[in-house]
Amino acid sequence: MKTPLAGDAVAVRFFMPSPQLAPYISTFYLTEVNLPAGETLQDWLHPEWANLRFARNDLWRAGIGAQPLRAAPSYIASGPTCHCAHFETGRARIWGVGILPLGWARLFDVPAANYSDSFCDGAANPAFAELAPLLDALFAGAPNPAGEAAQLDAFLLDLLAKRPPHEDEARIRAAHAALVDEDIASVADFAARIGMSPRSLERLSLRAFGFSPKLLLRRQRFLRSLAQFMLDPSLTWVSTLDCHYVDQAHFVRDFKRFMGLSPSKYAALDHPVLRAAARARAAAAGHAVQALHRP
Repeated sequence: MKTPLAGDAVAVRFFMPSPQLAPYISTFYLTEVNLPAGETLQDWLHPEWANLRFARNDLWRAGIGAQPLRAAPSYIASGPTCHCAHFETGRARIWGVGILPLGWARLFDVPAANYSDSFCDGAANPAFAELAPLLDALFAGAPNPAGEAAQLDAFLLDLLAKRPPHEDEARIRAAHAALVDEDIASVADFAARIGMSPRSLERLSLRAFGFSPKLLLRRQRFLRSLAQFMLDPSLTWVSTLDCHYVDQAHFVRDFKRFMGLSPSKYAALDHPVLRAAARARAAAAGHAVQALHRP
């Protein structure tokens, strides 16, 4: 467990899963928001892999992309995203579970593309309902972050033991490793690296990763740049540009595509949760954002 990094009202802790879970789960993370009754904060979350979130809070609203904010369930199951997620919360304790593509394929018997850029009530959806008991279990007693993280780990280890290895496990692992390789810049390179035809890679990508290979590579390029700014907001956008960007205008187009606003407007917003989470995640897991997590 890492020491929590906190702002005035927000503390975020990250916990690494056991080695048996590491190919499937990126991290467990606890966000604690300490605000006076009736007050709320907002933030804008970058694109990421799938996540499960279990919350106890005064108010909880969210929307992805152009969606307006709407009331969110206490157990949110979110698919992989290629749009910004806007959320608002009051005083809260929120546990999160980062689901890697291989974890999605093994734990949930539905194509990731069916849930891309969306979230649902996990307790009411058959694909995710098996994890619903965690909502009450995590908040049953006095706050105990290390003990709660151990509960998550044990529950998911039991669930994993009930699931046979996915038939495409080796190919999903190889595809994920290629995706986070900064030298892979085209779908042709991506397919050649793992010995698949572009058409077969497309099918695999939609099932386990949620999006086409072309869009995923574009997302990785964008997130490599954004992650540097999240760790050091004093940097200029030009200094954070990934090597595969042609120029700053190229990056600005991607920024608007993925975040729904310009880099300057994003930088001008307060990021109380993401600022704390980026530094805490980098310290615990090596990368500021989940999509750069290596399999």
